[in-house]
Amino acid sequence: MSETPAEDLLRELAPQVLGALVRRYGHFDTAEDAVQEALIAAAHGWPRDGVPENPRGWLITVASRRLTDLLRREQARMRREDTVARWVLPEQWHAPAADRPPADADDTLILLFLCCHPALSAASQIALTLRAVGGLSTAEVARAFLVPEATMTRRISRGKQRIRDSGLRFAPPTGPERADRLAAVLHVLYLIFTEGYARTAGPGLLRADLTAEAIRLTRLVRRLVPEDPEVTGLLALMLLTDARAPARIGPHGELVPMAEQARSRWRADQIAEGVELITGALPRGVVGAYQLQAAIAAVHDEAPSAAATDWAQITALYEVLLGMSDNPVVALNHAVAVAMSRGASAGLALLADLADDPRLADDPRLPAARAHLWEMEGERLAAREAYRMAAARSTNLAQQRYLNARADRLAGGSV
Repeated sequence: MSETPAEDLLRELAPQVLGALVRRYGHFDTAEDAVQEALIAAAHGWPRDGVPENPRGWLITVASRRLTDLLRREQARMRREDTVARWVLPEQWHAPAADRPPADADDTLILLFLCCHPALSAASQIALTLRAVGGLSTAEVARAFLVPEATMTRRISRGKQRIRDSGLRFAPPTGPERADRLAAVLHVLYLIFTEGYARTAGPGLLRADLTAEAIRLTRLVRRLVPEDPEVTGLLALMLLTDARAPARIGPHGELVPMAEQARSRWRADQIAEGVELITGALPRGVVGAYQLQAAIAAVHDEAPSAAATDWAQITALYEVLLGMSDNPVVALNHAVAVAMSRGASAGLALLADLADDPRLADDPRLPAARAHLWEMEGERLAAREAYRMAAARSTNLAQQRYLNARADRLAGGSV
């Protein structure tokens, strides 16, 4: 179901309003509660009364007043009311009137830096980003990651507590720290996207709401730091990958591998935008991992058919990517690309080197890749057993069905 223009506006303004309050007051957790109440008031009042001339200022004013109330209540047991009032509302600050334009500064990137601080676990970073910047409710975040709402509430609360206890300043990082923190933000957005595109558990393969949210937030980051080629590379990667989503699922919810997908169903507008983005980003300085992955995705998407895919170019790009980091999944994908460009036996030899990597011990992708290459070699029994092993390791029902179907197909004597 599509959102209304007012809902779109509220989602866009929510992180800006939260950033403004945290900058002025601190109190990340209480400020977020105040912003949520302001958003609820707007969602109920704006359709009836109309969107105010300065909606951002309106939200900041209402949230500031609510924050004042919450902080007063929080401190009432320890201090007299007049002391609380002076602490909450210093004389030198005056809340902006609803019709007075606030400062033009957009604190969304600082808010992302805060949510993705390395002091937090990856799970907390993702949850806080979706909650505070993405505007998803705790229940929505919990559903996305298949955990009870109470569990997600505790996870988000622990993240807020960690921020409060750490004394982190609401300010942009500077110097070398800025690049590290931006990399953490991009990693969190990448994790959100990949969970949406190939969810780790559950009945279906896709979570379109998560992929859309990851793309929206990455567009927002690119608007704030347009000069960074890795931000552009990540956005291009998401668009080029998500463009294939309509063809990844068959009529009965089954997974359709890329080689068998109807490319006419791929989203041509996203492919065109992604190719344009990565083409512009690659010449702009040091090439990073997201740019290389986007370049690989572009080679796939621009091929008119699976048979016409330039596997030699994809292999070369993976070899550059392998030189950047010791990533076993990249090594696995490189082995498959080698198999497609130089023969299945060459790919199987590379996969054999990954067999003892503990990082892939429970990962279904290694036996699935081995099964595919053994099938290419005509080793039907070995391929069938590997497909069964991959299905047993998978926690996603759509992937399990696909892998078991491949094994059954081999057992039935057809190729």
